[in-house]
Amino acid sequence: MAIKLAGLLSIALSLSGLALANPNPKTDYDVIVVGGGPSGLSALSGVSRVRRTALLFDDKHYRNGPTRNMHDVIGNDGTPPDEFRALARKQISEYPTASWSNQTVMSITSIGTDKVSVFRVADSEGRNHTARKVVLGTGLRDLLPDTPGVKENWGKGIWWCPWCDGYEHRDQRLGIFGPLADVVGSVLEVNTQYSDIIAYVNGTQNEATEAETEKRRPDWKKQLAVWNVTIDNRTISAVKRLQDGAKVQNQATHQQFDKFQLEFTNGETAERDAIFTNYPSVQASNLPGQLHLNVTNEKIVVSSSSMMTSIAGIYGVGDANSDGSSNVPHAMFSGKKAAVYLHVQLSREDTESKISKRTGLSHTELEEEANRVIGRNLEPFWDDVMGRR
Repeated sequence: MAIKLAGLLSIALSLSGLALANPNPKTDYDVIVVGGGPSGLSALSGVSRVRRTALLFDDKHYRNGPTRNMHDVIGNDGTPPDEFRALARKQISEYPTASWSNQTVMSITSIGTDKVSVFRVADSEGRNHTARKVVLGTGLRDLLPDTPGVKENWGKGIWWCPWCDGYEHRDQRLGIFGPLADVVGSVLEVNTQYSDIIAYVNGTQNEATEAETEKRRPDWKKQLAVWNVTIDNRTISAVKRLQDGAKVQNQATHQQFDKFQLEFTNGETAERDAIFTNYPSVQASNLPGQLHLNVTNEKIVVSSSSMMTSIAGIYGVGDANSDGSSNVPHAMFSGKKAAVYLHVQLSREDTESKISKRTGLSHTELEEEANRVIGRNLEPFWDDVMGRR
């Protein structure tokens, strides 16, 4: 009898070991989202609607924070960015699994294994939070020059996206700020809205930059001539606002009438009504570098199908990622895409955990169970994560 009991105990311990072979760890949240802009909000909404527990960190710094109004955002054309974010937070807060923090994320540390992703997130109050997945919607930061007047008027008549701000200043006198090599690309984006275009290349035009431009665009002079673009090589010392388009506008025709005086180092001046810029941008957060993510040309490299970064379990969305665009609709799309993919990935992990615990259900039955929760429209994602493609 003792031998039989010992044998049964051995078998029980063996089965117990199998049950714990691939357990999912207990974490504070399923998902932690870093960034409270459109991409982070979209990711939080997506995971909250399928009842994943999630915490969003929003340190209140936004790339489009200085912008008067958002445009080309269906249903929100003309909405100020702060109003958009406030409404989004109000609506998402209706989901009981969504949580918020206005602290800054100081570090993210992987504490999982090769098979299971787990992350510890430390905030600026010294608190630690754990999650199985992390979404980075940390955005970009525009490197604005120290020229007086540029930073002060950024997003208010001085802008970098013609889709976001160009229409409200259509048919006005446009100035383009940036190096000579970027002028043609800028003109191709704005030529349908402006006929009076002067490119202020700020002293960058010389033999070397003309040769560089010739390599990139062999017919650059002809292209500029087609659109009657003038190049002004004087060095700008300051930009002074003469008129505020927030106050002088025609709401019926969706027009804003800003006016700027450009001051040059030689003492001369010029006037423009709107200014389109070509300034570089960098990652707004040090987290991608801290995590040693693959960052190329200041973009977090992600899989186009999942938004996953070079570290399994970490996703990059919005302006910060590499999937080819920088605007609010893109940010929202990428956030939702990451939310759907990581949710299904979590369900896959939950399924495998149930199988390892000998629930009595087959792999197919467990998949069917998860599918009923997720929805049949996500069947293609199951194919991806289950390795059937």
